[in-house]
Amino acid sequence: MLVKDVMTSHVVTVKEDATVTEAAKLMQRYDIGVIPVVNGTTVSGMVTDRDIVLRCVAGGKSPAECRIGDLMTESAACVAPNQSLEDCIHVMSQEQVRRLPVLENGRLEGIVSLADIARVRTSAEIAEALAEICMP
Repeated sequence: MLVKDVMTSHVVTVKEDATVTEAAKLMQRYDIGVIPVVNGTTVSGMVTDRDIVLRCVAGGKSPAECRIGDLMTESAACVAPNQSLEDCIHVMSQEQVRRLPVLENGRLEGIVSLADIARVRTSAEIAEALAEICMP
């Protein structure tokens, strides 16, 4: 099975100059915990709800003034739609992430999460993948 078979194709994105408030509202509206950060058509990073809490709110900064580009995690890790799920799990394990942007020719095609993969894999396979992702 391939990444394109399980990925989410309709991806909410945010620009680097967006405020944390704008990103948090998107996360709330779409019930998501991660948003790819784009600069034009290029993915420049990822921002998670955890990034927002730790890098902005906990630091006493105003979410209305913090810019996503200042607190996002710059991400070089990605997968292609035609990569196998085994390859995807390997990248997740190496990078210790549960979600990856799916790029084709530099263009964002979707996002794939460990939860997406869990829907088509056995519990044992997912438990092993999660253990690898969580190990430092």
